[in-house]
Amino acid sequence: MRYQIIPVTAYQQNCTLLVCERSRKAALVDPGGDLELLLAAVAQHDAELESILVTHGHLDHVGGVAALAEKLSLPISGPHQDDDFWIQLLPEQCRMFGFPPTKIFKPDRWLRDGDSVQVGLNTLQVLHCPGHTPGHVVFYDSDARLAIVGDVLFKGSIGRTDFPRGDHQALLDSIRLKLWPLGDDVKFIPGHGPMSTFGAERKSNPYVGDHYR
Repeated sequence: MRYQIIPVTAYQQNCTLLVCERSRKAALVDPGGDLELLLAAVAQHDAELESILVTHGHLDHVGGVAALAEKLSLPISGPHQDDDFWIQLLPEQCRMFGFPPTKIFKPDRWLRDGDSVQVGLNTLQVLHCPGHTPGHVVFYDSDARLAIVGDVLFKGSIGRTDFPRGDHQALLDSIRLKLWPLGDDVKFIPGHGPMSTFGAERKSNPYVGDHYR
């Protein structure tokens, strides 16, 4: 699996382009906006975009979902249905944060813990990791040892839980009980900022590191 991280919008949210190297099929994870930039990246990889994957319903991660799905007739997978209220609030989110208007969308498939999604011939496991939002999911490629974690975990930090229906303890449990068991060597792409590994965060992250309990 090939991947490219593409920061988008004024929030520089990480949209991830995943490309199956065997089939050239591709997916975009959390296309928050700047669609021309995203489609140019797909073209540079000579790939065929086949789906949209969504980790959670916050505007900076889903602002381009409806337009992209409509433009290319792409199916949308994710997040967990507990984030539907955030998707229904998209017009209000746009007004509040000064983003261009975006349409409410309904995923073709709500995701649950234990589900899987396909990107070409590659299979990604789905982990429901609530806390930042109640319906947040993580996508994990066991072959590539790569996780796309959205706003659950960052290099040196964790996701905010002061938004509606955020839950700090649930977030800590999601990280320690769902992510750490995947292995210290797993690389992760966060929703913002640089990549890291679970092992590095267990050693040094002041919120969820093993020595900071």
